[in-house]
Amino acid sequence: MIRLPGTGGRLLPYEPTGRSLDLAPGPPPASRAVLAAAHVVADPLGNTTPYGPAALDWDATLAFRRHLWAHGLGVAEAMDTAQRGAGLDWPAAAELIRRSAAEAKASGGRVVCGAGTDQLTPPYGPLAAVTAAYEEQLDLVEAAGAGAVLLASRALAAAAAGPDDYRDVYGTLLRQSARPVILHWLGPAFDPALEGYWGSTDPDAAADTLLDVIAARPDKVDGVKVSLLDADRERALRRRLPAGVRCYTGDDFHYPDLVEGGADGHSDALLGVFGPLAPLAAHAARALDRGDRDRFRALLDPTVPLARHLFAPPTHCYKTGIVLLAWLSGHQAHFTMAGGGHAARSLPHLARAYRLADGLGLFPDPRLAEARMRQLLAVHGVEP
Repeated sequence: MIRLPGTGGRLLPYEPTGRSLDLAPGPPPASRAVLAAAHVVADPLGNTTPYGPAALDWDATLAFRRHLWAHGLGVAEAMDTAQRGAGLDWPAAAELIRRSAAEAKASGGRVVCGAGTDQLTPPYGPLAAVTAAYEEQLDLVEAAGAGAVLLASRALAAAAAGPDDYRDVYGTLLRQSARPVILHWLGPAFDPALEGYWGSTDPDAAADTLLDVIAARPDKVDGVKVSLLDADRERALRRRLPAGVRCYTGDDFHYPDLVEGGADGHSDALLGVFGPLAPLAAHAARALDRGDRDRFRALLDPTVPLARHLFAPPTHCYKTGIVLLAWLSGHQAHFTMAGGGHAARSLPHLARAYRLADGLGLFPDPRLAEARMRQLLAVHGVEP
């Protein structure tokens, strides 16, 4: 038994299941594109501060990506899950992109990398500066041999006067890109600074602008990653995409429904929660390859309570739970995050994440996970 904090500050007994799914690696799914937005592993011995620069454990960071590729998932690199703008600055992100792209080439895995504008700081400057920042990052990603994800930009949100500015900036980038890119619509639940992205606080008007950008150069758009946590709105946008342009769900609340799809199509997946769920998510997607929708839902539906817990408000703190589960699963030797992000969630929140993940059998070594959870409790003054 282990005593875990529950509601009202009480400690409640919990008996770990001791169960592990122990799912074997496999090839990439064929019927869906499935990518996990991977976290970074901080160097706990780095002599840094929450204000940066970040110190990373490169060996552990790249080993986690090899784990994802081994299970057949693609890696979405240097996204918000990797603490872009929340502990990871542009020089560190650039190094991460170069290293991960080289590792992907050696491993035969798919990698796409975030290109944004986070080398700019407030006040961000005019649209020309925003465009130049995007161009610098896009050039680096493509020079590394990776596909690009054009990240939603705080600088563009601040500098744009309306929809035409978004059309102009993205139009310039699409004309210059060497290969099709993924556009990223990240809602304000993930980053409040992105309120009104695409030039409007009305999501329908914002979607119209995004679709205008795609319609102008559909050959340069691989897909759109939609992170709005609104399944109906994602479906509506998905139905309006030109043929050949994918909808990558970034909805960590409704992903089983959206990835399974229906008569009106399906979403592919680019999800932060697929980091801790990687073996299970890959097996579920391969079930769809066989047409076994029941197996797909049987595997993924039980994971939704964990995902909703990890991404509960304030949603931008979800990375703390992601890193906790990586530590408990043995993918890294410590529970430390760049920028001090390990302190962003309460002990009761972390304890519930442990219980939910243990109940799913996510931990490769349940005894290791229990021992590490006991260590975390002890650091917080919880007696055994």
